[in-house]
Amino acid sequence: MYFLALATDYDGTIANHGAVTPETLDALRRFKQTGRKLILVTGREVPDLQKVFRELAIFDRVVAENGALILEPSTGRERLLAPALPAEFIDRLRKMNVEPLSVGRAIAATWEPHQATVLNVIRELGLDLQITFNKGAVMILPPGISKASGLLEALVELEISAHNVTGVGDAENDHAFLQICGCAAAVANALPSVKEAADIVLIGDHGAGVSELVNEIIAHDADIAPATKHGLLVGVDRAGKSFYIKPHGGSVLVIGPSGCGKSTLATALTERMALQRFEFCVLDPEGDYLDLKHAVCVGSAATAPDVPEALKLCHNVGVNLVINTQALGIAERQSLFGNLLAQISHFRALTGRPHWLVIDEAHQVLPAFEAGPRHLRVGVPSAAILLTMFPEALAADAVAMAEVVLAFGSMPLEGLRALRTTFDVPMPTEVPVLNCDELLYWEPHSGQRPVPLKVDRPVQIHKRHVGKYASGDVGAWRSFYFRGPGGRMNVGAENLYRFLDVAHAVDDETWEYHRQAGDYSAWFRHVIKDEDLAREAKTVEEDTHLNASESRRIISKAIRRRYAAPGAPTSACQSYLEPHELV
Repeated sequence: MYFLALATDYDGTIANHGAVTPETLDALRRFKQTGRKLILVTGREVPDLQKVFRELAIFDRVVAENGALILEPSTGRERLLAPALPAEFIDRLRKMNVEPLSVGRAIAATWEPHQATVLNVIRELGLDLQITFNKGAVMILPPGISKASGLLEALVELEISAHNVTGVGDAENDHAFLQICGCAAAVANALPSVKEAADIVLIGDHGAGVSELVNEIIAHDADIAPATKHGLLVGVDRAGKSFYIKPHGGSVLVIGPSGCGKSTLATALTERMALQRFEFCVLDPEGDYLDLKHAVCVGSAATAPDVPEALKLCHNVGVNLVINTQALGIAERQSLFGNLLAQISHFRALTGRPHWLVIDEAHQVLPAFEAGPRHLRVGVPSAAILLTMFPEALAADAVAMAEVVLAFGSMPLEGLRALRTTFDVPMPTEVPVLNCDELLYWEPHSGQRPVPLKVDRPVQIHKRHVGKYASGDVGAWRSFYFRGPGGRMNVGAENLYRFLDVAHAVDDETWEYHRQAGDYSAWFRHVIKDEDLAREAKTVEEDTHLNASESRRIISKAIRRRYAAPGAPTSACQSYLEPHELV
């Protein structure tokens, strides 16, 4: 389920003339039976509400007094969110014959046209109070109190994200809480302004409209809301149409050769998540997201991430995580990922958070059966963005979960063809040539052709170090020499860029000879003076699960992540990439 709760107004929404029909109650019960939560958000005071509505226990929380008080009906526990209004203020209103006048724990309410008198009293006494209207009712509250603020407090108690709540209302004071919900609905009798701002305008009025909404949520869940409300913009096609990915249904698979923009896209998407207040968790095997804004990083090149610490942070509302597993070998990464994903998936099912998972180098932690131990394989939840340059090495069930495939590179069709054994759908036979700022968007199960999309670069600028070790000359006696077994070669690298060129050219046997001897980490530590790079290389040298191709790629990527700059070896998509993507 994506929508985990329904937040509804009382008067004019589930109730008509103060009464709730048996049919509306039946609909609310059916909603509860799906495992979802019900929240009542009302301007009424609790004693008054208990008199007119005896079925209050059906709600998990009641936000009363227009956001000033929270009631837990099952226990009777009340929590006041605002101070009581000054007694002097209430006395003055009564002396000025403001009637009727209802006074709650932190609210006072009357009717039009007394708003002018109320405003004059507030000014005369020099008070910091606010007035809220509700179809003729005039409510006076402490500053900052609204149905939205009260609902957010109730959601903290229930540990549910506002993105995973559908709200429904009818009047002026409902605007605030409807705006923070993942989907906003208006009953047919709602004010025109409420309908205009809503995502859904229901056919039925009052309780009939709420029953209609309940049926839609049960039948269609997140599909009732527009993609623009809870989706992430990927890019626009050549005709200017926008394309989104959504945090429900299946996952998103991002494929393409090294260096053509996968991590750059992931960074841009996390920026959009933060802007839309979606919480995210990034699994970062190779340190590509160490400097990611809006996120807390757990783990480093030298230290394995603390899983309990990560899960504790995950429970905090508004916290985004980067879990760095550079210090771990492949098998350890897989084991950690399986443990972490099981717990995150359980927490998300209850709360909706984190809304997105970003899994870089997904083939490492979700390997095909032949590539990893069977017991380490885990399922892939929805709202997971999987990035890999080896889609053929990804577990078949992970690929099959993908609702959207985003392909980079000069030959994206080859990447799509690598998936042909997994998707039981006709594969594309031809695709347009992509520009350097484009990717290929494909929905495998839609029957539609892949579409080129132009994507925006992220706002963040990653700072990388460039100096004599990258492009200068450390001297002949301090250069790294690729000699291989028996000293059959003698090719020197006087800097890191030259090291990359030679490393790419030597045969696997020569590369493995130096890796197994620990020569790479030793050179990085003693000559390049980069302890973090040395530690990362040491992890790769000691990982017996890595072959020559993969270990060479990881070490090369670590170097370019730290030292890439104009003039460094580049990919065909240089004009689109940030320096850390030039791998």
